Amino acid sequence: MPAETAAGPTRPLTARGEATLRRLLDAAEAEFGERGFHAASVSSITARAKVSQGTFYIYFPSKEAIFSALVDQIGHALRKHMALAVAEDTDPLLAQRDGLEAFLDFVQRHPGLYRIVQECQFVDEPAFRTYYERLAEGLSRSLQRDVGPGGLTPGDAQVRAWAIMGIGHFLGLRYGLWQKTRPRKAVMDEVMSFIGHGIAAKTSGARR
Repeated sequence: MPAETAAGPTRPLTARGEATLRRLLDAAEAEFGERGFHAASVSSITARAKVSQGTFYIYFPSKEAIFSALVDQIGHALRKHMALAVAEDTDPLLAQRDGLEAFLDFVQRHPGLYRIVQECQFVDEPAFRTYYERLAEGLSRSLQRDVGPGGLTPGDAQVRAWAIMGIGHFLGLRYGLWQKTRPRKAVMDEVMSFIGHGIAAKTSGARR
């Protein structure tokens, strides 16, 4: 039998139960991503997952519950994907580039990402905020860690994290969602020039 948890889906105690939960979440991602929260239904999710509606309710009490759990799961998967992409980077700017490219790769692998996360603002606003806040927390920690000689200049890591996330968000929107492609190298070179140097002209002896 599954085991009850304080938050999130009811966690199964067997490999078979874990596989069923995985199928339900995968089906929910496809269904919500293609049809949106309001058009999707428990019956359409269970049909995709090839399980009964009775089985669904063992793991989730409602459509809203699986939607919120899905947003949490997507956020966790995205953070893990990005962390693995930068794990061996020693150059701070290379790590930022690899992190952005990992995000854009994730967008291509999960075409429903934008629709699901944006709808979450109206279905479960705390989960919506948590999705972004956890991304920002991880990024700000890495930015703060890399401050120092040969690394990054001192500054507000939280502000920088949200700014970089904004860049990634709209790159994903333009290229991953609308054009269904990855930005060319020249595009990423320009992005990293912006992140690394800004857009203000540098003059000799200029004061900040």
